[in-house]
Amino acid sequence: MKKGILVCLAASMLWMLAFGGASGFAATSKGAASVKDYFPVKPNTRYVYEGSGNEYASYDVYVDYAQGAKAQRRVDNGGTVVAQVVEVKDGAAKLVYSRPEAYYRENFLTAKANKSEILLKEPLRAGTKWKLSDGRERRIVSTSAKVSTPSGSYTAVEVTTKSKDGTTTDYYAKNVGLVKSVSKVGDSEISSSLSAIEKNKPLVQTVRFFYPNMDADRVDSVEAKVSFKTNDITRLTLAKAYRNALSGLPSKVFSKNTKINSLYLNRDGMVYIDLNRAFVDEMNAGSGYEAMILQSVANTFGVYYGADRVLLTIDNKLYSSGHIALKKGEYLKVKLDGAA
Repeated sequence: MKKGILVCLAASMLWMLAFGGASGFAATSKGAASVKDYFPVKPNTRYVYEGSGNEYASYDVYVDYAQGAKAQRRVDNGGTVVAQVVEVKDGAAKLVYSRPEAYYRENFLTAKANKSEILLKEPLRAGTKWKLSDGRERRIVSTSAKVSTPSGSYTAVEVTTKSKDGTTTDYYAKNVGLVKSVSKVGDSEISSSLSAIEKNKPLVQTVRFFYPNMDADRVDSVEAKVSFKTNDITRLTLAKAYRNALSGLPSKVFSKNTKINSLYLNRDGMVYIDLNRAFVDEMNAGSGYEAMILQSVANTFGVYYGADRVLLTIDNKLYSSGHIALKKGEYLKVKLDGAA
C-alpha cells in the first residue's frame, strides 16, 4: 500500500516544479521578495533533477513556451512526458493546465484551464497556508531553509503539503526555482534534487518523416533530429525539417512553397493539418504517386502526435486535386504496414 502511495506522490512531484533563469517571470530587483522571484523562466534551458526512492523520481524540465504571465513546461521522467502551464500573477504561482503523455510539442498557453492548484503564494513568510481543492493543506514553513543538492547549496522557501497519506516538502530558491522535493509516507521516502542547469540547450526530438518509394511501391521513412527552441512554432519547424529530411532523396512530399497553415491534435483524437494551395499545385504527380504522398503526410503527422487519423484540408477547404477529392469529415488513416 505504501509503495503505491509513494508512486502517486512521485507523480505529483512532476508538476511541483519551478523555473530557472530570467525572462517573462524575471525577479524583482528591489523591495520584498515575491512569488515571481521563485518562478523565473530561462528560455532554451534544461533543468535536470536527480532522484531516489522511485524510478520516476529523476526527470528533466524544459520550457516549451512562455508569454506574459504564463509558461509551459515539458516534464520528462523517462516514462512519460507531461505538459504543464503555470501562471504567475496576483502574488501566486498556479498550475492552470496539465496534459499527460504530451510527447509531441504543442502550445497550450491559451488552452482552457483544467487545473487550479496554487504552488506558492504571498505573503512569503512562515505560517502562510492554503487549502487545495482535494483537501490537502499547503504551508510555508520557512523562508530561510538550508538545503544541499548536487547542483549546490541554497537558502530556500520551504513549503510543506500534507495529505492523509503523507507529506511532500518542496524547496524553492530565489532566482533559481525548485531545487528539491521530498515525499514521505511512513518510513518510505522519495526525493528529487536539482543536479544541473544546462543553458543554451534546445529541445531535440527524433521525428520519423515518411515519403513515397515508387520503386518498391510503398511508403518508406527516414528519422531526423529536430531541434526546437523555446517559443519556436512547431508547424513551421516541422515543415522545414520535412523538406530537409528528404533533400537527398528522389521523392518529395512538401514542395518548396508548401506551408502548414495550422497543425494540432484535436479533442477527438484526430490530427488536423491545413496546408496551403502550393502543396497541390506544385505536386505534379499521377494518382498513384499522389495517394502515396497523402499517405506519407498522414503517417508523418499521425505518428508524431500518436494518432491514427489525420484530417487534411487546403486553405481551410476540402482537399481536392485532379485525381483525389476528400469529402467533408473524411480523414486519412495512418498505415504503417510495409513501411520501412
